[in-house]
Amino acid sequence: MNKDEIKYESEDDTDKADKKVKKIKEQFKHCEQERAEYLAGWQRAKADYINLEKRVNQEKFEWIKFSNAELILKLLPILDSFEVAIKHTKDKGLEQVYNQLKNTLKNEGLEEIKSIGERFNPELHEVSEVYPEQSRGTNSDKNIITEEIQKGYKLHNKVIRASKVKIGK
Repeated sequence: MNKDEIKYESEDDTDKADKKVKKIKEQFKHCEQERAEYLAGWQRAKADYINLEKRVNQEKFEWIKFSNAELILKLLPILDSFEVAIKHTKDKGLEQVYNQLKNTLKNEGLEEIKSIGERFNPELHEVSEVYPEQSRGTNSDKNIITEEIQKGYKLHNKVIRASKVKIGK
């Protein structure tokens, strides 16, 4: 073997080694890209799961919060009857029972919708009757609630029964 042949073999080995290194670098780069994709996917899946947990917990909270709404709706006519009875009898015992019921419902998140003297709001009020304009007053007198026929109620700031009202036009 002469020097040229040895040099040729060395260059050939070097080329082979360079190709091998290049191939390993490409594989490494591919593995890094794959790892980054897997990591990003895992992070998205984890974020989605956390958001799902939050949404499920919020829905559970809302469900629990409004779980007694049907019962409260069934009690509202009884509350109305108490109010009528108290107006006509002035019975202190009856008034105490009414106040107990009213306080219990308030503690459950029930609140009355204020109506008389307020401007009509279709989200809170239902018009039963419209009084014709009695005097030629200002435009600010229009759509003002003059009488409440049936009280309206909100449960945790959500209307469960709109107020039935009469308004002046």
